[in-house]
Amino acid sequence: MIYEHEIPQGGKLYFAKNARLKREIETVASGILYKEGFEEIITPFFSYHQHQSVDEKMLIRFSDADNHIISLRADSTLDTVRIIARRLGRATKQKKWFYIQPVFRYPSTEINQIGAEFIGGSDLKLCIDAVSGIFNHFGILPLLYVSNVKIPKIISKTLNIPLDVFANGQLEDILNINEDWLIKLAKMQKAEEIDGALDISPKPIKDELLKLKSLTDKISYKNMVVAPLFYSKMRYYDALFFSFIDKNEILGSGGAYRFEGHESCGFGLYTDAIVETIIKIKEEK
Repeated sequence: MIYEHEIPQGGKLYFAKNARLKREIETVASGILYKEGFEEIITPFFSYHQHQSVDEKMLIRFSDADNHIISLRADSTLDTVRIIARRLGRATKQKKWFYIQPVFRYPSTEINQIGAEFIGGSDLKLCIDAVSGIFNHFGILPLLYVSNVKIPKIISKTLNIPLDVFANGQLEDILNINEDWLIKLAKMQKAEEIDGALDISPKPIKDELLKLKSLTDKISYKNMVVAPLFYSKMRYYDALFFSFIDKNEILGSGGAYRFEGHESCGFGLYTDAIVETIIKIKEEK
């Protein structure tokens, strides 16, 4: 029996103070992003193309009036880039876009997000500064993890190490290989430690470390960890990557990617997790 007041598992309900906080987060975020030159886009709830970028098991799908398969929006990034590149490209030269909207995952999960895309832009510092500015407004100082997804991919291919070793954080397996440069990468945490690995790393790794160093040199965020061996299978982020984590809770992530022929970068914030984090901070005071 389903009672009248029940909502499906995975659904979100905000009211009173929590609803006001959620709206404040969205307002602060939009203000910061407008100031950085972004414009807002609100993409359709329905999409014909989500299966091209999202695991089909995650999609909530049904048929339209002509019996074409469509799905509820499960990811905003690639739909945004696709719409700008193919539908609005001739009508606007604007390259910076943000969205504040939910995504939906099978069977009934609703995730509120704030995201931004810099289409044709590679300035990941812009994304990190925008995100940290939002957190700073609410007195949040999560750990910023910065990595380069290409590094574990190169190591996996050249040393025949399964990517699962990196994805699962199996540090002991990596250290057992007994390569000085690999040990340095495995133990690295601070940006200034990158220099110590550059001279002894193979050239393909050195090239990617230099990209990581170039980014970290620009970042003034105090609570930062450099994790060159971080790997997680991602739908589109395939190079420099960052995530903000507070007490094992991922508040947001972003990175560089290539799609529709464009070298781009962007980020997504998990509004629901941010709301919960702010509430906990207030309760602890």
